[in-house]
Amino acid sequence: MSAQDTSAAPMEGAPLIKPSSTDHPLYDTVVEACRTVFDPEIPVNIYDLGLVYTIEIGTEGDVEVLMTLTAPGCPVAGEMPGWLAEAIEPLPGVKTVNVELTWEPPWGMDMMSDEARLELGFM
Repeated sequence: MSAQDTSAAPMEGAPLIKPSSTDHPLYDTVVEACRTVFDPEIPVNIYDLGLVYTIEIGTEGDVEVLMTLTAPGCPVAGEMPGWLAEAIEPLPGVKTVNVELTWEPPWGMDMMSDEARLELGFM
């Protein structure tokens, strides 16, 4: 009998979303830049909608953003990562920006901030 290979399965209780570089001095500035980008179909910025999953900032000012969209068929799917990169690139201290799109985990309304829920009338 062979032991089952469980190396591909995520660890029980492991976070689905990688943590952000919240302790980096540029983090709050990058978040504010994210808040200037809006989903054209929803009058709330993409950060408060919960579409920005991870913001990683390297020591040299390299910013990696992992984001999603409300739905795979979103009409601006190809454009929104570029909008986000354009909002972050001009920030002082930012050297490069890479925005990656993911569908895992899928976005859900529970990912919205309280402000976004209030704005959209869900609270």
